[in-house]
Amino acid sequence: MRQLTMFLAGVLFSVGLALAGMTQPQKVIGFLDFFGAWDPSLMFVMVGAIAVNLVLFRLTMRAKGPVYAPRFQVPTRRDLDARLIGGSALFGVGWGLAGFCPGPAIASLPTATPRVLVFVGAMVGGMVLFHAVERMRQAALSARREQATQS
Repeated sequence: MRQLTMFLAGVLFSVGLALAGMTQPQKVIGFLDFFGAWDPSLMFVMVGAIAVNLVLFRLTMRAKGPVYAPRFQVPTRRDLDARLIGGSALFGVGWGLAGFCPGPAIASLPTATPRVLVFVGAMVGGMVLFHAVERMRQAALSARREQATQS
């Protein structure tokens, strides 16, 4: 039942993205083009999503707990570090250049257009590269700790 619920939530999200025009790169780029032919229509999508989230988040947090998990997992960190800022900047650059962010890109995969396939391929490649670099970083940290304890 949990898997079915997650699948249906994903389908609902994809349909919402498509209806809102978020799967159309030209519409997204038009929204980001403040000094050219700016298209403010996606602003209404964002405002609507924020309004729904504000109401439903508060109602959800009043519940005793989630249906399919032992507890709610709400982020508690509030600090800004180089990784967060760098990742946010990279996300923004990718969104502005391609007109896709991950959700709409995945929702657009059935179209199999070259633009979507290149974006999703680059996104997956970036995830693989990140995990490889992270593993190397963790290994280097472990080696330094081990070396420090032996000294």
